[in-house]
Amino acid sequence: ANARFRDLIAQGNAGLSVAFDLPTQMGYDSDHPIARGEVGRVGVAIDSIDDMRLLFADIPLGEISTSMTINSPAAVLLLLYQLVAEEQGIDVSRLEGTIQNDILKEYIARGTYIFPPAASMRLTTDVFRYCKDELPRWNTISISGYHIGEAGATPAQELAFTIADAIAY
Repeated sequence: ANARFRDLIAQGNAGLSVAFDLPTQMGYDSDHPIARGEVGRVGVAIDSIDDMRLLFADIPLGEISTSMTINSPAAVLLLLYQLVAEEQGIDVSRLEGTIQNDILKEYIARGTYIFPPAASMRLTTDVFRYCKDELPRWNTISISGYHIGEAGATPAQELAFTIADAIAY
């Protein structure tokens, strides 16, 4: 992923999109038995700040926008990203990007939630509050109806659930 990101930047891209593997989405370390066979299969595995450092090595985080498709452990992955940016000497108030952070969609359609609903909603809204003060240029949520449709909802239901989720946040 790092080599691909550096290649994209060399070609003039100013935005990157990180897809995480299923164990990372579920909050599992790569060496957990339940992660066997899934690590890095579709997306990148991030278990620690060292993994985040490797993912963004030689990538100027202050000059790009990064989108991270992650929900349940979104707060942790965002913090790891911020810490790597700080290590690069970047004023993190200037970081730009988006974190999906759409936990309700996980309960409705995907099942990749970690914590009970109330605690998950608290983490989601804590990210809103944190970014307002620390990462003001960061998009704190990307509400997605796509998975709801893929789970069998009609287009009208997909739209209704997506709007209801937005209101709930």
